[in-house]
Amino acid sequence: MGIFTRFADIVNSNLSALLDKAEDPEKMVRLIIQEMEDTLVEVRSTSAKVLAEKKEGMRRIERAELQVSEWQNKAELALSKEREDLARAALVEKQKASDVVDALKDELIIIEEQINRLKEEISQLQEKLNDARARQKSIIMRKQTASSRLDVKRQLDPGKIDKAMSRFEQYERRVEGLESEVEAYEMSQPHSLEDEFAALEAEDKVNQELEAMKKKLAKKKS
Repeated sequence: MGIFTRFADIVNSNLSALLDKAEDPEKMVRLIIQEMEDTLVEVRSTSAKVLAEKKEGMRRIERAELQVSEWQNKAELALSKEREDLARAALVEKQKASDVVDALKDELIIIEEQINRLKEEISQLQEKLNDARARQKSIIMRKQTASSRLDVKRQLDPGKIDKAMSRFEQYERRVEGLESEVEAYEMSQPHSLEDEFAALEAEDKVNQELEAMKKKLAKKKS
Protein backbone atom coordinates (compact mmCIF):
# COMPACT_ATOMS: atom_id res chain seq x y z
CA MET A 1 0.00 0.00 0.00
CA GLY A 2 1.48 3.37 -1.07
CA ILE A 3 2.16 6.10 1.43
CA PHE A 4 -0.50 8.35 -0.09
CA THR A 5 -3.10 5.60 0.09
CA ARG A 6 -2.38 5.14 3.79
CA PHE A 7 -2.41 8.91 4.31
CA ALA A 8 -5.76 9.24 2.52
CA ASP A 9 -7.26 6.51 4.73
CA ILE A 10 -6.08 8.30 7.86
CA VAL A 11 -7.37 11.69 6.77
CA ASN A 12 -10.71 10.38 5.54
CA SER A 13 -11.21 8.47 8.78
CA ASN A 14 -10.46 11.52 10.91
CA LEU A 15 -12.54 13.80 8.72
CA SER A 16 -15.51 11.50 9.09
CA ALA A 17 -15.10 11.53 12.86
CA LEU A 18 -14.83 15.32 12.86
CA LEU A 19 -17.88 15.71 10.67
CA ASP A 20 -19.84 13.45 13.00
CA LYS A 21 -18.86 15.73 15.88
CA ALA A 22 -19.63 18.86 13.82
CA GLU A 23 -16.15 20.24 14.42
CA ASP A 24 -15.36 23.65 12.90
CA PRO A 25 -13.32 23.90 9.66
CA GLU A 26 -10.30 25.45 11.40
CA LYS A 27 -9.81 22.38 13.61
CA MET A 28 -10.31 20.05 10.64
CA VAL A 29 -7.65 21.85 8.60
CA ARG A 30 -5.20 21.76 11.51
CA LEU A 31 -5.70 18.00 11.83
CA ILE A 32 -5.17 17.43 8.10
CA ILE A 33 -1.95 19.46 8.15
CA GLN A 34 -0.74 17.56 11.23
CA GLU A 35 -1.38 14.25 9.46
CA MET A 36 0.48 15.48 6.39
CA GLU A 37 3.45 16.59 8.50
CA ASP A 38 3.57 13.25 10.33
CA THR A 39 3.36 11.38 7.03
CA LEU A 40 6.15 13.51 5.56
CA VAL A 41 8.39 12.67 8.53
CA GLU A 42 7.60 8.97 8.07
CA VAL A 43 8.35 9.05 4.34
CA ARG A 44 11.66 10.83 4.91
CA SER A 45 12.60 8.28 7.56
CA THR A 46 11.79 5.45 5.14
CA SER A 47 13.80 7.20 2.44
CA ALA A 48 16.83 7.44 4.77
CA LYS A 49 16.63 3.70 5.48
CA VAL A 50 16.44 2.86 1.77
CA LEU A 51 19.43 5.11 1.06
CA ALA A 52 21.36 3.26 3.77
CA GLU A 53 20.37 -0.03 2.11
CA LYS A 54 21.67 1.31 -1.22
CA LYS A 55 25.06 2.17 0.27
CA GLU A 56 25.30 -1.24 1.91
CA GLY A 57 24.34 -2.91 -1.38
CA MET A 58 27.06 -0.99 -3.24
CA ARG A 59 29.63 -2.10 -0.65
CA ARG A 60 28.52 -5.74 -1.05
CA ILE A 61 28.85 -5.43 -4.83
CA GLU A 62 32.36 -4.06 -4.44
CA ARG A 63 33.32 -6.98 -2.18
CA ALA A 64 31.79 -9.53 -4.58
CA GLU A 65 33.54 -7.94 -7.59
CA LEU A 66 36.80 -8.07 -5.65
CA GLN A 67 36.24 -11.81 -5.13
CA VAL A 68 35.62 -12.22 -8.85
CA SER A 69 38.92 -10.52 -9.58
CA GLU A 70 40.74 -12.58 -6.97
CA TRP A 71 39.42 -15.91 -8.33
CA GLN A 72 40.34 -14.78 -11.82
CA ASN A 73 43.92 -14.14 -10.66
CA LYS A 74 44.03 -17.50 -8.86
CA ALA A 75 42.80 -19.31 -11.96
CA GLU A 76 45.47 -17.65 -14.07
CA LEU A 77 48.15 -18.48 -11.47
CA ALA A 78 47.08 -22.15 -11.30
CA LEU A 79 47.04 -22.42 -15.08
CA SER A 80 50.53 -20.87 -15.28
CA LYS A 81 51.71 -23.57 -12.89
CA GLU A 82 50.05 -26.23 -15.07
CA ARG A 83 47.46 -26.93 -12.37
CA GLU A 84 44.43 -27.07 -14.62
CA ASP A 85 42.39 -28.70 -11.85
CA LEU A 86 42.98 -25.73 -9.54
CA ALA A 87 42.35 -23.29 -12.39
CA ARG A 88 39.01 -24.98 -13.11
CA ALA A 89 38.03 -24.85 -9.41
CA ALA A 90 38.99 -21.16 -9.24
CA LEU A 91 36.85 -20.42 -12.29
CA VAL A 92 33.91 -22.18 -10.64
CA GLU A 93 34.28 -19.93 -7.59
CA LYS A 94 34.64 -16.94 -9.86
CA GLN A 95 31.35 -17.83 -11.51
CA LYS A 96 29.66 -18.09 -8.14
CA ALA A 97 31.01 -14.66 -7.18
CA SER A 98 29.84 -13.28 -10.55
CA ASP A 99 26.35 -14.64 -9.91
CA VAL A 100 26.35 -12.88 -6.52
CA VAL A 101 27.37 -9.62 -8.22
CA ASP A 102 24.53 -9.94 -10.73
CA ALA A 103 22.01 -10.65 -7.98
CA LEU A 104 23.23 -7.70 -5.90
CA LYS A 105 23.01 -5.42 -8.92
CA ASP A 106 19.42 -6.52 -9.52
CA GLU A 107 18.63 -5.71 -5.89
CA LEU A 108 20.31 -2.33 -6.31
CA ILE A 109 18.08 -1.56 -9.29
CA ILE A 110 15.00 -2.28 -7.17
CA ILE A 111 16.37 -0.07 -4.39
CA GLU A 112 17.00 2.74 -6.88
CA GLU A 113 13.39 2.48 -8.06
CA GLN A 114 12.18 2.70 -4.45
CA ILE A 115 14.35 5.77 -3.86
CA ASN A 116 12.98 7.49 -6.97
CA ARG A 117 9.40 6.75 -5.92
CA LEU A 118 10.07 8.05 -2.42
CA LYS A 119 11.64 11.23 -3.80
CA GLU A 120 8.57 11.80 -5.95
CA GLU A 121 6.20 11.15 -3.04
CA ILE A 122 8.19 13.48 -0.76
CA SER A 123 8.08 16.21 -3.41
CA GLN A 124 4.33 15.77 -3.96
CA LEU A 125 3.56 15.67 -0.25
CA GLN A 126 5.70 18.74 0.47
CA GLU A 127 3.90 20.62 -2.30
CA LYS A 128 0.51 19.59 -0.95
CA LEU A 129 1.60 20.54 2.58
CA ASN A 130 2.70 24.00 1.46
CA ASP A 131 -0.61 24.46 -0.35
CA ALA A 132 -2.55 23.29 2.72
CA ARG A 133 -0.68 25.72 4.98
CA ALA A 134 -1.44 28.61 2.63
CA ARG A 135 -5.10 27.63 2.44
CA GLN A 136 -5.20 27.23 6.22
CA LYS A 137 -4.39 30.95 6.62
CA SER A 138 -7.12 31.81 4.13
CA ILE A 139 -9.68 29.61 5.90
CA ILE A 140 -8.84 31.12 9.32
CA MET A 141 -9.14 34.66 7.94
CA ARG A 142 -12.43 33.86 6.21
CA LYS A 143 -13.79 32.28 9.37
CA GLN A 144 -12.79 35.28 11.49
CA THR A 145 -14.31 37.68 8.95
CA ALA A 146 -17.53 35.69 8.77
CA SER A 147 -17.75 35.52 12.57
CA SER A 148 -17.18 39.28 12.84
CA ARG A 149 -19.82 39.98 10.21
CA LEU A 150 -22.24 37.68 11.98
CA ASP A 151 -21.65 39.53 15.26
CA VAL A 152 -22.27 42.86 13.52
CA LYS A 153 -25.44 41.52 11.91
CA ARG A 154 -26.69 40.39 15.30
CA GLN A 155 -25.88 43.78 16.83
CA LEU A 156 -27.58 45.55 13.92
CA ASP A 157 -30.81 43.59 14.25
CA PRO A 158 -33.54 45.85 12.75
CA GLY A 159 -35.83 45.08 15.68
CA LYS A 160 -33.20 46.19 18.19
CA ILE A 161 -32.45 49.36 16.20
CA ASP A 162 -36.14 50.29 15.91
CA LYS A 163 -36.56 49.74 19.63
CA ALA A 164 -33.52 51.90 20.40
CA MET A 165 -34.77 54.70 18.11
CA SER A 166 -38.18 54.53 19.74
CA ARG A 167 -36.57 55.04 23.13
CA PHE A 168 -34.47 57.88 21.74
CA GLU A 169 -37.62 59.64 20.47
CA GLN A 170 -39.28 59.16 23.84
CA TYR A 171 -36.31 60.78 25.61
CA GLU A 172 -36.35 63.61 23.05
CA ARG A 173 -40.05 64.28 23.70
CA ARG A 174 -39.39 64.29 27.42
CA VAL A 175 -36.66 66.92 27.00
CA GLU A 176 -38.92 69.01 24.77
CA GLY A 177 -41.59 68.79 27.43
CA LEU A 178 -39.18 69.99 30.11
CA GLU A 179 -38.06 72.88 27.88
CA SER A 180 -41.71 73.88 27.31
CA GLU A 181 -42.33 73.85 31.06
CA VAL A 182 -39.32 76.12 31.59
CA GLU A 183 -40.55 78.57 28.92
CA ALA A 184 -44.09 78.59 30.36
CA TYR A 185 -42.71 79.18 33.83
CA GLU A 186 -40.60 82.11 32.64
CA MET A 187 -43.59 83.68 30.80
CA SER A 188 -45.80 83.40 33.84
CA GLN A 189 -43.33 85.17 36.12
CA PRO A 190 -44.09 88.91 36.81
CA HIS A 191 -41.49 91.40 35.59
CA SER A 192 -39.36 93.03 38.25
CA LEU A 193 -38.91 96.81 38.58
CA GLU A 194 -35.46 96.58 37.08
CA ASP A 195 -36.88 94.67 34.10
CA GLU A 196 -39.48 97.41 33.50
CA PHE A 197 -36.86 100.20 33.61
CA ALA A 198 -34.60 98.20 31.32
CA ALA A 199 -37.50 97.84 28.88
CA LEU A 200 -38.11 101.63 29.00
CA GLU A 201 -34.44 102.35 28.35
CA ALA A 202 -34.45 99.91 25.43
CA GLU A 203 -37.59 101.57 24.04
CA ASP A 204 -35.94 105.04 24.31
CA LYS A 205 -32.90 103.84 22.44
CA VAL A 206 -35.09 102.44 19.67
CA ASN A 207 -37.06 105.71 19.43
CA GLN A 208 -33.87 107.79 19.32
CA GLU A 209 -32.42 105.62 16.57
CA LEU A 210 -35.68 105.83 14.65
CA GLU A 211 -35.75 109.67 14.87
CA ALA A 212 -32.15 109.84 13.68
CA MET A 213 -32.97 107.71 10.66
CA LYS A 214 -35.97 109.95 9.83
CA LYS A 215 -33.81 113.09 9.94
CA LYS A 216 -31.15 111.50 7.76
CA LEU A 217 -33.76 110.44 5.20
CA ALA A 218 -35.31 113.93 5.19
CA LYS A 219 -31.92 115.52 4.45
CA LYS A 220 -31.41 113.22 1.50
CA LYS A 221 -34.84 114.18 0.05
CA SER A 222 -34.17 117.93 0.46
